[in-house]
Amino acid sequence: MLLSAIGKREVPIPEHIDIYHLTREMPPSDKTPLQCVMEVDTERAMLEREAERLAHEDAECEKLLELYERLEELDADKAEARASRILHGLGFTPAMQRKKLKDFSGGWRMRVALARALFIRPFMLLLDEPTNHLDLDACVWLEEELKTFKRILVLISHSQDFLNGVCTNIIHMHNRKLKYYTGNYDQYVKTRLELEENQMKRFHWEQDQIAHMKNYIARFGHGSAKLARQAQSKEKTLQKMMASGLTERVVNDKTLSFYFPPCGKIPPPVIMVQNVSFRYTKDGPWIYNNLEFGIDLDTRVALVGPNGAGKSTLLKLLTGELLPTDGMIRKHSHVKIGRYHQHLQEQLDLDLSPLEYMLKCYPEIKEKEEMRKIIGRYGLTGKQQVSPIRNLSDGQKCRVCFAWLAWQNPHMLFLDEPTNHLDIETIDALADAINEFEGGMMLVSHDFRLIQQVAQEIWVCEKQTITKWQGDILAYKEHLKSKLVDEDPQLTKRTHNV
Repeated sequence: MLLSAIGKREVPIPEHIDIYHLTREMPPSDKTPLQCVMEVDTERAMLEREAERLAHEDAECEKLLELYERLEELDADKAEARASRILHGLGFTPAMQRKKLKDFSGGWRMRVALARALFIRPFMLLLDEPTNHLDLDACVWLEEELKTFKRILVLISHSQDFLNGVCTNIIHMHNRKLKYYTGNYDQYVKTRLELEENQMKRFHWEQDQIAHMKNYIARFGHGSAKLARQAQSKEKTLQKMMASGLTERVVNDKTLSFYFPPCGKIPPPVIMVQNVSFRYTKDGPWIYNNLEFGIDLDTRVALVGPNGAGKSTLLKLLTGELLPTDGMIRKHSHVKIGRYHQHLQEQLDLDLSPLEYMLKCYPEIKEKEEMRKIIGRYGLTGKQQVSPIRNLSDGQKCRVCFAWLAWQNPHMLFLDEPTNHLDIETIDALADAINEFEGGMMLVSHDFRLIQQVAQEIWVCEKQTITKWQGDILAYKEHLKSKLVDEDPQLTKRTHNV
């Protein structure tokens, strides 16, 4: 809402500041991603008019120089190379840059819209969850790109790691008020904790003072003249304290706890992958070649690798949604697998409420109150439980999916991008629930912090195979950064402008 208000200039913003609010993906068309990014070059005409006007008015030299600098950036000779570079950073190969937009999914068309926003380089750029449709490689590239954004950047993100890398200031919205903090996300958490501790000390001190003064007034207000005068004096002090405003009690953000029920033990091996190769079509490229590994209830793995490397494909193979082209996947006869994926919301019956939907899915739970408690564990309370699912936000629909998934009582959790549409507190609650879960877990995520919290192993899916990464996810992030710099020297040339 706040981002939208800024984008629509519902708050006072000087007219000379151009705003670009990235709100939706590019519509399907016959244009290529490269054409879509290049066509925003029409901005050049507007800039030329503005430069001409400022030159005639003999306006501020600095503003004029900035306009000339941008016009140079938009020079047609350089524009295609710059557009191609941005698309490459967001995961588009040269061949993909020349495919028709209508052949891409919504997630990829969102990347094209993001590329346009970065190409324009507006004076104020507004981004809402820009990492949602990106893989780890593209997240790292975008973080490095936005670190050096020389103008105003306002973004909403559920990725603490991304906020740490990009932001120099944090705005906390609470009870319709905005509080401003300097520093990145970690610094904000530290500062806010210190301020709240001091606020509570002040609150308790004031409440003690008030209680003491009220007690004194009640006891001695009608006593001897001297005591009565002192009581009156304390009453005046009390009135002044009340009039100047008392310190409020700290009200913490509502926290919730996810829960995955106990699943019982199954002796290993739970799933055995033997000489598995896979491709989607008879003549298509191999996604995997000769895979060999086993997973059990102790498995805590994050799958990483570029888009198209086959991370989601592997999870589908393990669940049986896809069958291997060659080789065999053996599963324990009693194993139950719960797979969370981005299209799970599509199976929800939007006309039912979360309560009705869950009672329909799990008829063995007869009592509505018992089901209300179950759904409540996933952050859906009161009216949300009995409203039609279509009226819920994307984040609330995700929670219905998690409630449904958990009560399948799986032995293995396969989580494919579970953080999209979840806020930071909910992601931390999910991490706690995964860590308390007694079964196995395989995770595909672009959220470095979640991976750091829950994964004991990192498996890299690349070049038709899977290799174990010898290190943690932060070491893998540094590896991606150094690889990016080798591919894109421009990332190292820039200087950070706060």
